[in-house]
Amino acid sequence: MPYVHTAETDLFYTEKVGPEDGPVLVLIHGAGGSRLHWPPQLRRMTGATVYALDLPGHGRSHGEGSRTIEAYGVAVLSFLDGVGVESAVVVGHSMGGAIALELGVSEQERLAALVLIGTGARLRVDPAILEGVTSDFSQVVDVVTESAWSGAADQSLREIGRTALRETGPDIVLGDFVACDRFDVMDRLSEIETPTLVVVGSDDRLTPVKYSRFLSERVASASLVIVQEAGHMVMLERPDEVGEAIRRFVMTNR
Repeated sequence: MPYVHTAETDLFYTEKVGPEDGPVLVLIHGAGGSRLHWPPQLRRMTGATVYALDLPGHGRSHGEGSRTIEAYGVAVLSFLDGVGVESAVVVGHSMGGAIALELGVSEQERLAALVLIGTGARLRVDPAILEGVTSDFSQVVDVVTESAWSGAADQSLREIGRTALRETGPDIVLGDFVACDRFDVMDRLSEIETPTLVVVGSDDRLTPVKYSRFLSERVASASLVIVQEAGHMVMLERPDEVGEAIRRFVMTNR
């Protein structure tokens, strides 16, 4: 099985190999997720080498997860070192977008470009959700699941998302939510010079469109794509549209 062995833990990943002169993408999932939150349209993008990893404690990766975005950023850098990638297009969803932004303000030399999906420069979490993860995890899973999808989303997608959160478990999910709640780079966005694409679903209730507009207005090189009739899990609800927008962006910014 493909693992990268780092000083901290062992990280599981999948790899789709592209041309030697093609771009390299690294896909970073959101809170409580895994590499499976990325659709085939992205994991198998034509003309690119694509890595989809499980963050520590998620999916098949070992470790205990983290309670800071900075620590997850270190894990991603260790992953890049482990697979021998000097510079990559970092694609992050939700908490993964926060990790990508953290790298954008601290490790720009490792980034060929940024793709930020359903995320924000600050990701406050409702205190009731933080408390509920410990006291009634099942209810929190239901609340988050219902908030993560648009009204047009297929019920089967909702159930897959619900199952994934339950399998991740309350300890890792709580750590992820705490990491998100502590995250704030609102005052540092002007430091990012990396070409950036911001993608959001028009019906996103967890990270509303205004979050993405703020990113696109404050990051000098950013462009914004709003995908209609899609929620927070926009890449799974509209995989063809999101995949094509990212493919065009990546190929333009090679």
